[in-house]
Amino acid sequence: MIRTPEEIGKMRRAGRVVAEIIAETRAFIRPGVTTAEVDAVARKVLERRAARSNFLNYHGFPAVICTSPNNMIVHGIPGDYRVKEGDILSVDCGAIVEGYHGDAAYTTAVGEVSPVAARLIEVTERSLWAGIDKMRPGNRLHEIGRAVQEVAEAAGFSVVRKYVGHAIGTAMHEEPQVPNYWPGSPGPRLRVGNVFAVEPMVNVGGPDTVELEDGWSVVTADGSLSAHFEHTIAVTEHGPEVLTAP
Repeated sequence: MIRTPEEIGKMRRAGRVVAEIIAETRAFIRPGVTTAEVDAVARKVLERRAARSNFLNYHGFPAVICTSPNNMIVHGIPGDYRVKEGDILSVDCGAIVEGYHGDAAYTTAVGEVSPVAARLIEVTERSLWAGIDKMRPGNRLHEIGRAVQEVAEAAGFSVVRKYVGHAIGTAMHEEPQVPNYWPGSPGPRLRVGNVFAVEPMVNVGGPDTVELEDGWSVVTADGSLSAHFEHTIAVTEHGPEVLTAP
């Protein structure tokens, strides 16, 4: 899908709301707060900016953000879990403005964390930016995943295979998907006006996953820590424009 400058302008506005959610939730997270309280912070941003949540009621999801602590990879439901010193917490958030979507995620340390947790967060974020750097006209889509995988695996970590990035626009999840690894073929060429959500999920241990009984929460099969970073990015003639950056 090729988005017009007007469409990307709307996605840019949605991205600003998402960036505000990231900033305010990140500032709020500290030992002792519940993930439901973090969700409430995000709700206030959406209300203040007259934006809609693209997570709430998505296939029945009950919150406006996903909160995934420690070995939970994605899709954690905010609730009464109280984060503590030494946890890491992944927050996935989005917004809809004038029918167009923004989607982003980050992982943050709660107080002082272990060296391996700090390293995981740093490497996962760096892998995202390595992928974003490949988002230039004429490059192949799957070079994004190759770049992500190289950064993560060079650090001794693994990349989740089951959950991937995606095109985004008037729906949160559009085709084609964006693997966070090299799938064996180069994929289509990137064109000006393409918009993708790139979202590496990186584990300290192996890449295998388990879905919990709530039907949403996904954890590492081996119990190891996991981190998740994501941005919504437009391909422009000058290279990648990150629509959900502050």
